[in-house]
Amino acid sequence: MLSLPHLVVLFVVALVIFGPQKLPELARMLGKATAEFRKMTSDFRFALEDEVRELERQTRIREEETATAFRAAQPSVPEPSPAPVVAPEGAVPREAPSASVPEPAEPQIQNENSPAPHADSGHAQPNSPETVSVPHEKPSDDNTAV
Repeated sequence: MLSLPHLVVLFVVALVIFGPQKLPELARMLGKATAEFRKMTSDFRFALEDEVRELERQTRIREEETATAFRAAQPSVPEPSPAPVVAPEGAVPREAPSASVPEPAEPQIQNENSPAPHADSGHAQPNSPETVSVPHEKPSDDNTAV
């Protein structure tokens, strides 16, 4: 940019060349030319920014279409099944209650002294070995086995 001494020198040279009568008209023309130049540069800048925005929008659309096509082409990956829970060494595993599997009914224990079922029907029942069920332990309330 021109400093103040440079502008003074230019003004004196223009005054000598054009004379005092033409100097105001020349300044008016220079102001109009400067305003027209600024208007043209701002219009050019706005047009250039609009083009850049449009190119960025088209690029974004292409990237989204490519990503959508890529996702559609990829086979669906099944979720990995959870890893089995491994109890620490020495821990007693707890049985989880199963709602879908009913517990078997307690078998009837037949003693030698008790009368055989259907004894009056005349059919002999085969001797079956005694069935003994193991009682289930109730888990303790403390959290030592967790």
